[in-house]
Amino acid sequence: MSKPRIYITRKIPDKLLEPYKLQYDFRMWGKEDEAVPRDVLKKEVKQADGLLCVLTEQIDEDLLQEAPYLKVAANMAVGYDNIDVNAAKKYGVIITNTPDVLTETTADLGFSLLLVTARRMIEANQYIKKDQWKNWSPYLLAGSDVHHKTIGITGMGRIGKAIARRAKGFGMSVMYYNRSRKPEAEDELQAVYTDFDTLLAEADFVVSVLPLTAETKHIFNAEQFQKMKNSAIFINISRGGVVNEADLAEAVRTKQIKGAGLDVFEKEPVAADHPFMQLEEIVCMPHIGSASEETRSGMLNLCLENIHGVFTGRGPKTPVEAGRL
Repeated sequence: MSKPRIYITRKIPDKLLEPYKLQYDFRMWGKEDEAVPRDVLKKEVKQADGLLCVLTEQIDEDLLQEAPYLKVAANMAVGYDNIDVNAAKKYGVIITNTPDVLTETTADLGFSLLLVTARRMIEANQYIKKDQWKNWSPYLLAGSDVHHKTIGITGMGRIGKAIARRAKGFGMSVMYYNRSRKPEAEDELQAVYTDFDTLLAEADFVVSVLPLTAETKHIFNAEQFQKMKNSAIFINISRGGVVNEADLAEAVRTKQIKGAGLDVFEKEPVAADHPFMQLEEIVCMPHIGSASEETRSGMLNLCLENIHGVFTGRGPKTPVEAGRL
């Protein structure tokens, strides 16, 4: 009997595959920093029993109908808006994701992005690199305090709670908006549940950890930015599609809000001529929320465990259900 064929859409360290090489026939796209072309992916899934994919691959009905043997697609991300979960169910393909393992690392990046944006650290670094630092002055590159301010977290899931824990270490007041109340966050973190408009109006820092759905697409737009304080800073570490990017650029340009820190964008990768790149008040990162060596290896290991669980009959550790957000 032939071994199940697993196709991996990025080059990953061979050492992660070692424990499974006797059981599986691994095929891999050979480039780490380049997306597998759609035609190559379509060709590979025709023979694949399992798929390990990343968030840039669209796993839709058009692809799934080309994959008669596919039993599982393990997505290397918490979010799975790149996958048509209902179509996967139709074709009998199990979808898995990687929750928990990246929570703390992503929260580290999210809070770091808040600090960097508030204290204008990128501007300050460039100031020296451009040989502009000639004297010290009282308000040279003066930014915003973070300690004892109010943070408003939209989306109080695992990562939202982890950010709130970090905020408490800075003496911040925590407000949050979520589809449902989170009593454990209120008890543990003294987080105050509020409606969306109140959060926007009162928070000094608005942090998006929202999943991308039909309801949340462009939920942050001109109308919402107008409700925020002129001194407020917007942080997005969830999905770029929750923001109307033209409206955000205009809000920062016209000083409707003070600035923004972004790790995600509606279309990735972002080019150097994107409007955000022309605004010093917006700090941009190339979607590196979970990018520590330990966490990325942990995510890949979980993907492989999920695939192995399907083929051994034990079942996946972190399955995604059709209709679940």
